Amino acid sequence: MSIADRTDVTSLLERLLADRILIIDGAMGTMIQEHKFEEADFRGREFADHGRDLKGCNDLLCVTQPAAIEEIHRKYLEAGADIIETNSFNSNRLSMLNYGLENYCRELNQASAACARRAADWMTARTPDRPRFVAGSIGPTDRSASMSRNVDDPGERNVTYDQLVEAYTEQVAGLVEGGVDILLAETAFDTLNLKACLFAIAQYFEEHHVRLPVMASVTIFPGGRTLPGQTLEAFWNSISHADLLSV
Repeated sequence: MSIADRTDVTSLLERLLADRILIIDGAMGTMIQEHKFEEADFRGREFADHGRDLKGCNDLLCVTQPAAIEEIHRKYLEAGADIIETNSFNSNRLSMLNYGLENYCRELNQASAACARRAADWMTARTPDRPRFVAGSIGPTDRSASMSRNVDDPGERNVTYDQLVEAYTEQVAGLVEGGVDILLAETAFDTLNLKACLFAIAQYFEEHHVRLPVMASVTIFPGGRTLPGQTLEAFWNSISHADLLSV
């Protein structure tokens, strides 16, 4: 599906949402665990000679085991999902540093979008009166722009806002190029990270003359606050300027 074909996705989603609840899929990681993949499965032919351990890098399976990922997507669609999320939660260069894959992020996002796109189009072809959609999953990274991990230095940070924007921009580009209908900035634990993500998305839209629906989700911890301590109301006030389909 080309970018041009996706220009009316927002209006279509809004019409459908005015009529009924749309169902999003469930967890990807637990479904992957059922396959009991080993190191060689994660590596595949493409990364057979990679110098770091790759077992547990679930996003990589979109390249090395795409049939398995597509099968998981299809199972969720058959169970009734209207929206499926790409297997790209950690496909940003900050998180992929853990596996030495930081230079493959664009490829990983393109591959994850392609897996989900094939599955969604397959189901839509079976039930053309009920279109299915692909949401590009953008995780919060494994770093916090608001909190220090050093109890002796509260001002210390292991990532900057600009680094987050750069990483998110690369991920957004790969997801859009791969064919997603929606961008989903999900399970944010740090509002500043999410704001960097939303800024990167808006900037990408402006520079590439494209606009897709954007969804966001936040993790609220016991006590009703985000990890840095924001209440849900404060969180909402922090992102209410963004043009979001859902939160």
